[in-house]
Amino acid sequence: MDTKHISISDYNYELPDERIAKFPVSPRDHSKLLVYDHGHISDDYFYEIATHLPQGALMVFNNTKVIQARLYFRKQTGALIEVFLLEPHIPADYEQMFLTRGRCTWQCMVGNLKKWKEGTLVRELSIGDTLIQLKATRQPQPVEVEEGSGSTSHLVIFEWDNADITFADILDTAGQLPIPPYLNRETQESDLNTYQTVYSKIKGSVAAPTAGLHFTPQVLQSLDEHGIDREELTLHVGAGTFKPVKSSYMEGHEMHTEHICVHRQTLHKLLKHQCRAIAVGTTSVRTLESLYYMGLKVLADPQLTEHQLHVAQWEPYELPNSEQPVSRQQVIDAITALLHWLDDHQLSSLHASTQIIIAPGYQFKIVSHLITNFHQPQSTLLLLVSAFTQGHWREIYSHALSHDYRFLSYGDSSVLTV
Repeated sequence: MDTKHISISDYNYELPDERIAKFPVSPRDHSKLLVYDHGHISDDYFYEIATHLPQGALMVFNNTKVIQARLYFRKQTGALIEVFLLEPHIPADYEQMFLTRGRCTWQCMVGNLKKWKEGTLVRELSIGDTLIQLKATRQPQPVEVEEGSGSTSHLVIFEWDNADITFADILDTAGQLPIPPYLNRETQESDLNTYQTVYSKIKGSVAAPTAGLHFTPQVLQSLDEHGIDREELTLHVGAGTFKPVKSSYMEGHEMHTEHICVHRQTLHKLLKHQCRAIAVGTTSVRTLESLYYMGLKVLADPQLTEHQLHVAQWEPYELPNSEQPVSRQQVIDAITALLHWLDDHQLSSLHASTQIIIAPGYQFKIVSHLITNFHQPQSTLLLLVSAFTQGHWREIYSHALSHDYRFLSYGDSSVLTV
């Protein structure tokens, strides 16, 4: 299949607004579960997911944590300005950014930009018993940003007048959690809990890895009792996850770049399991599959830097013999090479980036099962599901629509087997 010439209109379906879940079910593990196994579809509840997975398998979770990325400022004229944090700029490292005191710079999208042509925005905040002034100054020239929704972003300098206050403190106090735009509602207090996975740890996402929202401590315990090995990685989900496909054919769509962190232990676990894994969510899929191509790069040149390990959008489809099946030993060799590369560079974890697009025509290297929600029509996530199910997405989605499943971020779940 020529993936670049896929027509996005072939991946359309009618999604009534009432099927979009505005809020999650409670408790969260009582969402419905569609089970697709080699062409057979059945129904269950998420708390029973362990019974549908092979004992002794490896399950990989994305432990990213959604930040309260919306900041609002009121000008003296009364105009309300929204500053949406996209990606840290100075410092560029997420962990360092949240520990920053006094000043930092972010790439941001700005709402009501026409009302903020110049000048500094000021907002007073009470953090504990401390009153501070938070100032925001926009750089005059916009920058192109892959993480946005097809538009530009702006560099915004934030400054505050208390060296004891971190930027994380400011976001926890003044920031608003950015729930998906298709929910068509304001963020509520309950979202602070329900729009985070129970295992979220590493701050950085502006959207949740929603496949993980169904897990509870009880479900995690049932996985352990089922002998399933659990491992975590980090991919920070950017605003580009909502970027629509506007071109008629996929070659005209540019995927957003996503930053990943994978620890040495995770690579060891993959090798222990013959480089096969159950992926929780499409973000975990893109990370795991990208590791194979990073390993190929290291095999070709062990002196590469982390920056050079970036996986370009069409790279998997442009390699020689890309349509031919890859042996298990080839995958193992690639992951082993990546582990040796970490050793040679005395690194405990891999920090890299990927722009990979997974669509029909893609041959999966690592992921054997996928846990995922039901995605928007004509989206790259739906293309990934189609690739994983060898084109059977329409039967799956027709079943979900006719059996009262709830769709999108707060909707029900599915477990898919290739």
